Amino acid sequence: MLRAAHWLSHVEYDLESPVWRPWLKAFSERSTYIRYDQRGCGLSDRQPTDISFDGWLADLEAVADTIEQKSFPLLGMSQGGALAIAFARRHPERVSHLILFGAYARGALRRAQNETELLEARTLINLIRIGWGRDNPAFRQVFTSQFIPGGTPEQHRWWNDLERITTSPEIAARTLEQLHQIDVTAMAEQLKVPTLVLHARGDERVPFEEGRRLAGLIPDARFVPLESNNHTLLPSEPAWLQFQTEVSTFLTPMSQSLRRTSLDSAGLTSAETEVLALVAAGLDNRAIASRLGKAEKTVRNQVSSVLDKLGVHSRAEAIVLALKD
Repeated sequence: MLRAAHWLSHVEYDLESPVWRPWLKAFSERSTYIRYDQRGCGLSDRQPTDISFDGWLADLEAVADTIEQKSFPLLGMSQGGALAIAFARRHPERVSHLILFGAYARGALRRAQNETELLEARTLINLIRIGWGRDNPAFRQVFTSQFIPGGTPEQHRWWNDLERITTSPEIAARTLEQLHQIDVTAMAEQLKVPTLVLHARGDERVPFEEGRRLAGLIPDARFVPLESNNHTLLPSEPAWLQFQTEVSTFLTPMSQSLRRTSLDSAGLTSAETEVLALVAAGLDNRAIASRLGKAEKTVRNQVSSVLDKLGVHSRAEAIVLALKD
């Protein structure tokens, strides 16, 4: 699986991230997961002369050229979705499955419907130039609260640091200016690849309606709404398990459909589903108890109930049932 680059990543720093590490673990378990930093970010050239959609697309094509497999699943998250759409339109024979999460066809300036929305988009660019590089994270917290409003204090601290570590204020501002100008509407309407579109209902970074509109543009795309307020899903929320299940089902329809039926018929309560999501993320009972504010004994009993309902004998089997192909 190839992930189109998106804003705010660092291929080395992300390995220790309480936000991105579960994503890396989940996708790496089911496939060879290929990721790279967007130009100007992370370990890529930090002072590129060309920051443009065409430049980003050229980078995606360059990475794809290193993959020997004839076709592969392509993942586009946030503005990476627009890049994935452009790549799939230009190289449909190379994309076996297109997965779009929190994505959009139109950037903020392209979809703005009034002066207030235009002002908000331009103000965010100026906030970056003014406060992105400061030691005080107050300015960066504005963006953090849009990406992961449901995050823990630790996750918020990490995201605030990521914004500062991954790129400079000027490159971040120039990047956001380009993101606001994206419009791949026409390309989306011409796609001819199997496509799954997922979007959180309460997404505070990219409006839910923009995700639904995107799915409507792409012929035969499947749209899945997720019950979350986070632009980047967190492993502690039920939407995380739903996301993983939907992606697995999309990639291997027959076997995953049978497995999803098994999960659906298991009769897990919402609390048990939440615990299963954390088990799948690799947390032990003590960590789960701390995350959910429960007694460790309560979590142990809930895990036992989950295993019993799923008809498995170990946490490993439950994780395989929930996530792996």
